[in-house]
Amino acid sequence: MVEAYAYGFPRIGRGRSYKFLIEGYWEGKISEKGLREGLLELEERRIGAYASEVDAFPLGELTFYDKMLDTALMVGLYSVEDLQGYYRLCRGREALTLTKWFNTNYHYLMPEVRRGSFRLNSFWVDGGLSLSHSRGVPYLLGPFTFLKLSRLEGVGFGDALFGLAQVYGELLEGMDEVHMDEPALVMELTDEERTFLREVYRELGRKSRIHLFAYYAGVDRPSFLYDLPLSSLGLDLVHGRESLKSIMREGFSRGMRLVAGVVDGRSPWRTDLEAALRLLEKLARKVDRLAISNAAPLYHLPLSLEGEDLAPQLSGRLAFAGEKLREIGLLAKVFRGEERLEEVFEPGPPGLVNFDVKRRVEEVKGREIRRLPSYGERRVLQKGLLGLPLFPTTTIGSFPQTSEVRQKRLAYKRGELAEGEYKAFVKEKIREAIRFQEEVGLDVLVHGEFERSDMVEFFAERLDGIATTAQGWVISYGTRCYRPPIIHGDVIRRRPLTLDEILYAQSLTDKPVKGMLTGPVTILAWSFVREDLPEEEVAYQIALALREEVMDYEAHGIKVIQVDEPALREKAPIKRREWDAYFSWAVKAFNLVVSRVRPDTQIHIHMCYSRFEDILGYLEEMDFDVISIEASRSRGEILRAFEERGFDREIGLGVWDVHSKEVPGVEEMMEIVERALKVIDEESFWINPDCGLKTRGWEEVGPALKNMVELATVLRRRYASGEA
Repeated sequence: MVEAYAYGFPRIGRGRSYKFLIEGYWEGKISEKGLREGLLELEERRIGAYASEVDAFPLGELTFYDKMLDTALMVGLYSVEDLQGYYRLCRGREALTLTKWFNTNYHYLMPEVRRGSFRLNSFWVDGGLSLSHSRGVPYLLGPFTFLKLSRLEGVGFGDALFGLAQVYGELLEGMDEVHMDEPALVMELTDEERTFLREVYRELGRKSRIHLFAYYAGVDRPSFLYDLPLSSLGLDLVHGRESLKSIMREGFSRGMRLVAGVVDGRSPWRTDLEAALRLLEKLARKVDRLAISNAAPLYHLPLSLEGEDLAPQLSGRLAFAGEKLREIGLLAKVFRGEERLEEVFEPGPPGLVNFDVKRRVEEVKGREIRRLPSYGERRVLQKGLLGLPLFPTTTIGSFPQTSEVRQKRLAYKRGELAEGEYKAFVKEKIREAIRFQEEVGLDVLVHGEFERSDMVEFFAERLDGIATTAQGWVISYGTRCYRPPIIHGDVIRRRPLTLDEILYAQSLTDKPVKGMLTGPVTILAWSFVREDLPEEEVAYQIALALREEVMDYEAHGIKVIQVDEPALREKAPIKRREWDAYFSWAVKAFNLVVSRVRPDTQIHIHMCYSRFEDILGYLEEMDFDVISIEASRSRGEILRAFEERGFDREIGLGVWDVHSKEVPGVEEMMEIVERALKVIDEESFWINPDCGLKTRGWEEVGPALKNMVELATVLRRRYASGEA
């Protein structure tokens, strides 16, 4: 029988219950018993969602925060006796490095693996959060993926994998079957890695029936998996065209079940069910056993369309996680002949069309976009105009989004607060922020972004061609959630986006205030994108709209402009052979935004929680003057990459981990700076936090920024006296 199998259903819960349970525990409002009971209730609802629509699903996907951390604890890498110890590894001084999960906007905590460090701690398989169900399959993150995404210290990959496999072998002794997630199989693997993987799974496959899942792209030469003792192999056949072509060309393993990922787990658009059925019929002629599934975990989508008030012509084309479950179940029933496909798929009309935007995009597509003159000439002009001291200090953009700020914004959106009253409130908060920054002694100020709910959603609400949702929350990491906008038409800027707030802030001070924009690649990456245009063209549309805002900034005297691109690295394809094609348009989109500014206008870019060492060559093609990057959790290790290149821009290192409640001292931040100054010239060095401050409280922000300014003061004295 062809089975409907789904995985990765969102853990966020109705009303973001997952977030509020865990954060309530952190704040002391919920006991550990209350947290566990609340999470088990959430898990019951998740299992109920699966069971109502599909035939089988994993058990044990829920986590207290992060599945990579859970796996690290399961295999004995860290000694944690209770939940408080667990959360110390998630946030605070002991927190593991946070980085991107493949090419998604999900993040994970990166464990460190050292020689001889594995032992089974079976409690952390699911942390006691898993419930039983007759149609459920125990879930594990696979050993190969766990190691590929970990930091190895003093141990080779093969030795670590074989050691880790022994622990997994012990665990599988008690399992009849297991769902094993191995998305790292879609990476560009070496022949040696394939050999290691085959040896490990030949052993593990003798202990339990393994259902192996690889997704986000295709597996190169997937036939190397066919001789393994696997019960099932789940493949992404939406984004993994290599896997699909291989099956159609070479066939599939005899006896092994293909779990065909034909429903896109990352796209909010409805599945063309007729096309999916035609593909499944072709696959059925190539494989002995077939199941129907999603092509990637469903946690990249909001929970459900229920409660959304979107235009009918848009909502009728959408399917979130709950709707995707129904699509998977319906496909299986139709394929088995239990139901008929009554509703014929129609793509629906395109969104907003603007021929002027299309013309402008065509004009730039074939051109090289670069800012003139060279950076060296720009730097001289900017230093003369801005007159900043050695080790200039600044922040990344946002200041605390207090409950008062959130409540006022919500009241305004609901129509309960008049526009004039709301704008007066925002202006008062900007005034307070400017006064605070001047008192602390920062050199380049920001307006605080009190009017912005989210760095992408805010712009989406002000650009035509993009829709926003009311409850379309998706987890980015841990308990942090955001609502991806939906790009459904041509993107147009009808009016200024942020100009009033920036100009008001600048009118309050003689110090430079940064104009703050989210870059085109990040808006693209953190949104759901229309399917009828190449992403490159959508990025150019967004860039052209942002360029108009930049030109307005400059025309009104703003001399420092920051364009945030934290998603530039995460958006890169998983397979590096595809990087040149991606970065050619991603870099061009950024350059398009700033291409017309004067040379004495200083352009900043901010990036965070990514592995930069692989993309420095591409960064050098981007027309920014100052880059700010995260370095607090990694303790400045990113600087290893700069040691090998003559990187000639100014750099602002994040010396304060803003995702922690801990207030860093001067000495703690100095450790990062001293390491950095071995690589970066003091004339090029900025001091700043690693990210925006919206999630922190003023009781943390005040002391931390004062320490940061004191750090810069100490450094200036040291270099002025020649002691450095």
